[in-house]
Amino acid sequence: MAVRHDPIAKQCRDFDLSPAVLGYDKKTTNRHPGANTRKKYSEYGMQLKEKQKLKFIYGVQETQFAHYYEIAEKQAGITGENIIKLLERRLDNVVFRMGMAKTRREARQLVRHAHFRVNGKKVNIPSLLLKAGDVVTVKDSSRSTAKFKELVELAETRLSPSWLEVDKENCKATLKSLPIREELDYDVNEQLIVELYSK
Repeated sequence: MAVRHDPIAKQCRDFDLSPAVLGYDKKTTNRHPGANTRKKYSEYGMQLKEKQKLKFIYGVQETQFAHYYEIAEKQAGITGENIIKLLERRLDNVVFRMGMAKTRREARQLVRHAHFRVNGKKVNIPSLLLKAGDVVTVKDSSRSTAKFKELVELAETRLSPSWLEVDKENCKATLKSLPIREELDYDVNEQLIVELYSK
């Protein structure tokens, strides 16, 4: 499916999301209030909307998302929750969650530019799936840059999920466990996504 180039605020409004979920300062958008109230979705439309919402939040494309569904389906547990846990374990999302990027989009760019290490090894793959016990650090030469000094100050004001142990002073984070579904900062009905792929 083609990439949407609509403004972030417009897409957030379409998905009933706060821009803060994506890391943007603006909490809500008042432009065209009630614009979505006239829309009536079919069952398929609701399922598709939930899938598009998750893709939008994590910045993944259709092929990637379908691949995550295949992995989640083969894992033990609830398929819908497994998809969310896979997306939360992406390196770019963990960088965002630890406060070392303002948005997931910025996190992807920083990872691609090799500013981070995973278990001491250089990594530049945003989609890398981390596991419990993995340690993410900012490389030494990057810590002294103005960009990361600014991000460290920003990180002090952000809350991290309980499954992630963050040492903001040393620009370091450790995955204590797998992500927890109940700690999400957005609402999604992942069961609708499973129903969509089950057809």
